[in-house]
Amino acid sequence: MAEAKKQQLILWQLPMKRVLFALIPAVIASIYFFGWRSLVILAIVNAAGFLTEFLFLRHRKEPGTSAVFVSNFILALSLPPTIPYWMAALGAVVGILFGKMAFGGFGKNVFNPAMVGRAFVYISFGGHLTASWANPFVTFPGGFARYGAVAADIIGQATPLSQFAKGVQTPWLHLFLGNISGSLGETSAMLLILGGLYIVWKKAAAWQIVVGGFTGFLVAQTTFWLTGLSATGNPLYMLFAGSFIFGVFFVITEPVSASQTTNPGRWIYGIFFGIMVVVIRTFSAWPAAVMFATLLSNMFAPLLDYVIKQQRQKRKTA
Repeated sequence: MAEAKKQQLILWQLPMKRVLFALIPAVIASIYFFGWRSLVILAIVNAAGFLTEFLFLRHRKEPGTSAVFVSNFILALSLPPTIPYWMAALGAVVGILFGKMAFGGFGKNVFNPAMVGRAFVYISFGGHLTASWANPFVTFPGGFARYGAVAADIIGQATPLSQFAKGVQTPWLHLFLGNISGSLGETSAMLLILGGLYIVWKKAAAWQIVVGGFTGFLVAQTTFWLTGLSATGNPLYMLFAGSFIFGVFFVITEPVSASQTTNPGRWIYGIFFGIMVVVIRTFSAWPAAVMFATLLSNMFAPLLDYVIKQQRQKRKTA
């Protein structure tokens, strides 16, 4: 049994490393747009998350995996550049401890650990995740020559989605390149798409989940848009305006908490996520649609796989 678990750990190392590799462009972009403070946040989150897992596994004499760094990277890149360091560290501790270790550790978590940590920070310290954002540096060398935004660069509610709610539409090119206010690694659609296609190509992410996510989002957004709901906008604009691209490639495809064992389950899981992002954005007061949609999707993933397996078994028996 121990040998089988060891082999499983080895098999999961390479896909996790490929996800980390795919996130490097987003990390570099976060430094360019928001300064070296973003790299410090990333380092603090990784240190806190790794130490939490290390202390938990130490008495069980089990090895750690690169999966913890994937969770840490996703959490750090989903946080705003102005977040206090201690708050980022606390989010990592809560995410790894209660989102992963509480379920038994590697391969057993029901929820995405990064989103568990972010949800804790969001609910406990909402003002730091919704009330202020930093203006990005847009002229070369950008943030490479700065530590972080100064007081004059901190503005309130200036993400593309919040601007859209006020009737202001962010230029498409800014959405594509990433020189907009937002979380550290979620602004550049171009880099996220390139990194996302890489992990799909390398089979580190299930393409069925990704395509299903895009399908669910576009169908739901288009339906709401055509019916004239005031809170919705052009489907393509809304696709690039928030953190959906980051979520559909790097968050919901986390293999442990996603639908794992059946292709129909992966399709349904992805479609459900895409629909829920649109529903939460449209009808709730929370802008963190991707986070809540991920946790809701995670909740039903095990049941989804179980039901599909049972139906297949019944057909075989019949």
